Amino acid sequence: MILNAKDRPGQAGSGVVIVLAGAAVGAAALLVTLRQGVTGWSFALAFGLLIAVGEMVQFRVDRSRNRAPIATSAALGYAMLRGPAVSEPPDLAQVIAITGVATIIGILPRLVAGLWWDMVISSRRVLSVACAAGIFMLVTPDRLYWNGSWTHAVPLTGGMLLAVLSAGVLDAVIGAGQDTERYDRPFPAALRDELVVMGRIGMAMGISSILLAAATSLIGLWAPPLVVVPLLMTQFAFRRYASAQRTYRTTVRSMARSTEIAGFSSPGQSSRTATLAVAMGHDLGLTPSRMEALEYAALLAGVGQLALADPSPGGASLLRGREDRQRAAEIGAEVIERSGVLDHVAEIVRHSSDPYRHGRASNAAIPLESGIVNVALAYEQLVGEGSGQAPAKALESIGLGIGAEYDPVVFESLRRVVNRGFCF
Repeated sequence: MILNAKDRPGQAGSGVVIVLAGAAVGAAALLVTLRQGVTGWSFALAFGLLIAVGEMVQFRVDRSRNRAPIATSAALGYAMLRGPAVSEPPDLAQVIAITGVATIIGILPRLVAGLWWDMVISSRRVLSVACAAGIFMLVTPDRLYWNGSWTHAVPLTGGMLLAVLSAGVLDAVIGAGQDTERYDRPFPAALRDELVVMGRIGMAMGISSILLAAATSLIGLWAPPLVVVPLLMTQFAFRRYASAQRTYRTTVRSMARSTEIAGFSSPGQSSRTATLAVAMGHDLGLTPSRMEALEYAALLAGVGQLALADPSPGGASLLRGREDRQRAAEIGAEVIERSGVLDHVAEIVRHSSDPYRHGRASNAAIPLESGIVNVALAYEQLVGEGSGQAPAKALESIGLGIGAEYDPVVFESLRRVVNRGFCF
């Protein structure tokens, strides 16, 4: 089980609040539904089963969040049933209750099997579905249903789109708030990235939910299998992609360890440098694609040292002359380019030892990420394992090179990250 908020010790606020809010809304809806009784049992069971199965086969699309597209599409579709095949559309409380109960049922097998799951993501789904159901029922009167006329079809479609959009925006805002707390990211940058994810995966889930609701409303329970099968194929493709990405990251980390094995860097140096670089990237609001390239570049920044005659003592490349460091960076970039898929990472590594005054200060084409790797590596070599300098002393030492060796913007980011309590 994963509770996202615990990623940062002492800051369990947002994750706990989201879980408690989802539990409170779900419990209240369940009590109301039990009191009023469930309407349309066949549809409640069918969609509840889809939600449970979708929750059971959820997968991680990146390193921080799980997705359950079938569960989300089914829950949103159930909230928007309105047509001749559905004699009694579910009310708001019933939609939330079925979603919450089915989510718990789907989680139980994963819990028993010891599989990874995310309580916060599941709670966010309950809240976003509640928002979508509320919006849909607010803007579409009961007299509007699928009856074959344009006067009903157009406003119904508009209401569905508005409901799906509201669910996506709410989930994006909650997710951005979480990222801001967990990674100290600027909220606008975190919201931008969440909206990008919503536009990619969320759009597919939203369209599927609309198709599922419209088809089921018109032809009944024959529709869900027809809509869900293509969604299953899409999910399978996403899972294969996610698996390939995990293998890719493992390969990069194995390459990074080659310098440690050869004695050209201290144990864990590349990993520590990458951790700090990623923290600074979050602070500066880099996009996910740039963050990934930054992490790979920080991990692989020392690969070029393998071409040098002797290893630096303890991996301290700062003890080498500038010519040696830039030559190692160039060789490292050439090695990375041979992979054929990491050219953007190679460009970052190529300029990671360039002094700021003669590099990015006069050439805006040089990536900001190169300056981040440069500063992160310098800080790690001063503070990292076996180095012994205190963070304040290391900041003072690096600060002497502001404007000449180090990018002032990047150094200020380092200062903020360290002052917030960053440690290796």
